[in-house]
Amino acid sequence: MSALIVTGTDTGIGKTIFSAGLVQALGATYWKPVQSGLEEETDSQTVARLSGRPALPEGYLLQLPASPHLSAEAEGVEIDPNALALPKVDGVLVAEGAGGLMVPLNRKVLYLDLFARWGAPVILCARTQLGTINHTLLSLKALRDAGCPVVGVAFIGDAEPAVEETICQFGQVAHLGRLPVLDELTSDALAVAFQASIRVDLIREALAQGEAA
Repeated sequence: MSALIVTGTDTGIGKTIFSAGLVQALGATYWKPVQSGLEEETDSQTVARLSGRPALPEGYLLQLPASPHLSAEAEGVEIDPNALALPKVDGVLVAEGAGGLMVPLNRKVLYLDLFARWGAPVILCARTQLGTINHTLLSLKALRDAGCPVVGVAFIGDAEPAVEETICQFGQVAHLGRLPVLDELTSDALAVAFQASIRVDLIREALAQGEAA
C-alpha cells in the first residue's frame, strides 16, 4: 500500500475538492480520519460522488461543525490517535486532514502529530488569496520541523504567479500546480481541470520514492 496525506493551510480552502481530483487521477481510495459536522454532505460523500472511487468509513463521525477535539467533547468522547492508523488498502490511499496542521484532535495531540506518526508524503493545499504566503510558509516549516516528507504545494484559486513563485522559492518546495475554482463542479469537469492543472507526475514520483525507501 502507498499513502498520501492531503492537508491545507486553513479550513474551507478547497482541499476536499483537490482530494477528489487526486483520488480520481490516481485511482485511489479516500479516507477522512475525523469528520466534524454532519449538517451537509460529508467530505467522504463529496469525494466519492466526484471521483467515483471508494471512500472508507471515517474513524470518528462527529455532529458539531467545529475543531475535532471540541466536536468530540460535545459528544462526551475523546479522539484516540492510536485508533487512527492508516488503513490498509489495495493501491493508493489518500488521507485528508481537517482544517490546518495545528488543529487539535484532543487536548494533547494535533493533526500534525498524527501526520508525523504516519510518515507518509504530504501535499499542502494553499489558497492564492491575500495572506497565503505567511500561512503557507508557516505550514511548510511546521511540517519539516515535525519530520514530515513534503511532496509540494498545490494552489487553489485564481492565478497569482508572483505569489506562487514566492512561496515555492522561500519554502524550497515543488509547485504541484493550481486548481481553479470551477463554475460547474462535476466529476468530468474536475477530471479535466485536474489533468490540465496539477502535476500528477510529480505526485506519482513521490509515491514511487516512498515505496522504494
